[in-house]
Amino acid sequence: MRIATFTSNGDRKVGLVSADGKTITPLQLTQLQADSGALTLIESLAEGGSLPEASGPAVKLADVVLDAPLPKPRRNLWCVGRNYHAHAKELSASVFKDNAAKTDEWPIVFTKVPECVVGPYDDVLVPSEVSTQIDYEAELAVVIGKGGKNIARAVAMSHVFGYTVVNDVTARDVQMRHGQWDMGKSFDTFCPMGPWIITADEFDGTKTRVRCWVNGEMRQDGPTENMIFDIPTLIETVSRGITLYPGDVIATGTPAGVGMGMSPPRYLRAGDVVRVEIDRLGTIENKFV
Repeated sequence: MRIATFTSNGDRKVGLVSADGKTITPLQLTQLQADSGALTLIESLAEGGSLPEASGPAVKLADVVLDAPLPKPRRNLWCVGRNYHAHAKELSASVFKDNAAKTDEWPIVFTKVPECVVGPYDDVLVPSEVSTQIDYEAELAVVIGKGGKNIARAVAMSHVFGYTVVNDVTARDVQMRHGQWDMGKSFDTFCPMGPWIITADEFDGTKTRVRCWVNGEMRQDGPTENMIFDIPTLIETVSRGITLYPGDVIATGTPAGVGMGMSPPRYLRAGDVVRVEIDRLGTIENKFV
């Protein structure tokens, strides 16, 4: 099942995308429920509810505007840094070198504020008055379905509702300036998400591939099997002493090939277009303006 949030005739709606990806069937939700996107459905299903009835016939996907599937996340997104072996290596000689040795001990976890989320094809704003080192990070994101605290790795996958695609856009100079990463990660529009959520019964996030192109040039290409900390471990780690809720998002890290890791670094500028694709899940594409 692929759940998408979309705008049609000025109204936000939530619907189910057809298997061929050509149509979407809107679901019967109040406007307040629809404004929260897929979160309403995730919470209802977590409590034993069922999907709402269709509110009308299927419409062509090309005739609607796709929003982020979770346009208003309930709280900050959990994010994991340097979680692919090759990516950790490419940054080992950078400003991160002082804690590179700790990469294999514990996941690096930070957050992005919910307000930075935008749709899968929305523009990303370049804060040129604040940063000159804007970077991309293509990532698979896990969406929690069943909440819990101190979730054991052995049962962690039973807490996964589904998956989506994100670009963890980052202002590297701001990230370094403040030591903590949240500010450099949380500018408005710095988390394109979508194009939908695919449920865990139809997609295996542990065996897929994350790729990224900048202006048509492939920059990133990494299988999720190359994660340093796999998805069950990430869920176990983030939930230690912290309650996870239905709809929480965990971005699982980015493969090698980020702009900062190149020699010399190649940062994004206004006019650049970044495309992120995850095999069998979907694609997002955003222009930086």
